[in-house]
Amino acid sequence: MPASTIIPVLPYANVGEAVQWLCAAFGFTVRLRIGDHRAQLNAEDGAIVVTKRQSGDDVVHPAWVMMRVSDVDAHYAHARAHGAAVSQPPADHHYGERQYVAEDIGGHQWTFTQSIADVAPEEWGGVSGEL
Repeated sequence: MPASTIIPVLPYANVGEAVQWLCAAFGFTVRLRIGDHRAQLNAEDGAIVVTKRQSGDDVVHPAWVMMRVSDVDAHYAHARAHGAAVSQPPADHHYGERQYVAEDIGGHQWTFTQSIADVAPEEWGGVSGEL
């Protein structure tokens, strides 16, 4: 398994098509494939698992994944060039992040984020806390 602490598992109707699209549009690379029903992808220093949507599953519950990237604008340009459906273009946010949101071919929402300032949560209405 990859060294990532948390690894999202995202279902798609066609694993091969999803792997090809995710690698082309978002710059992921294939770590391994298991038949036609599963693949692990490298996502910078993280990972995701692409799995085949179960047949007969009439209800699809898309996931929302957030991924840190080093350059949001370059990532956005690359994703757009490969046909990613962008619902929110890159924008700076008062909590110190520059982000954009895109939907993949499986309907999953991706927020790509780049830290641009170290802002305490109290400065934008949040609350620091401990578990």
